Amino acid sequence: MPTEITEAYEWPGRTLVDTDGEKIGKVEEIYADGESNKPDWALVHTGLFGTKSHFVPLAGAEPTGEDVRVQVSKSQVKDAPSIDGDGQLSEQEEARLFEHYGVPYDESGTVTAEGAPQGDRGAGHETSRSNTENAMTRSEEELAVGKRQTEVGRVRLRKYIVTEQVQTTVPVQREEVRLEREPITDANVDQATDGPAISEQEHEVTLHAEEPVVEKRVVPKERVRLEKDTVTEEQTVSDEVRKEQIEHQDDRA
Repeated sequence: MPTEITEAYEWPGRTLVDTDGEKIGKVEEIYADGESNKPDWALVHTGLFGTKSHFVPLAGAEPTGEDVRVQVSKSQVKDAPSIDGDGQLSEQEEARLFEHYGVPYDESGTVTAEGAPQGDRGAGHETSRSNTENAMTRSEEELAVGKRQTEVGRVRLRKYIVTEQVQTTVPVQREEVRLEREPITDANVDQATDGPAISEQEHEVTLHAEEPVVEKRVVPKERVRLEKDTVTEEQTVSDEVRKEQIEHQDDRA
């Protein structure tokens, strides 16, 4: 069913889908033929954040629920020539789009759903985006900032051995000899007189001493693990955006 002019101009903001029903993007503007005032092209926001724009032919386009189905594929739109949506399409720009999509058009310069190219479009032909003569839409580019997670580095645990000198104090004991003299008494007289009256003798006493003995053993001290914390910081992004300006010209004398 041919697209009605008034119906097509209600499509901005709706989702454009291709012949297989795959989502292409949001309709930003409808471009009409400058002579016939019939809708020829839709300027569509595409890309992950809707930051890219492409022209899509409206030949054979029709609403399907809340969406609008066009007769081209999503891949065709993705590979379409890059043309700025500045309010008008020049003859050369439109010719590039026709060639890319292979969409025929009639002798009045309007895109058709079927048939073959007919006739010359005429010098200086342009396609405008408005179907009114006393108003136009002013648009601006806005930054659509998203976030993606990237790997910035890796942290790992590594265990290695260091040697250090450790010093400690240990109490040790040793035996020493001292002389004790005791008088002869009735209690020890028998031991004292046992043996020759006068002789040469030796008596040996073994002395003992403690000495430190060093022994090393492995003792677990602690568990160490890596934990991740999420911190939030502010980062400033900047880019150039374009905006349209509208001024009036008074041609009255």
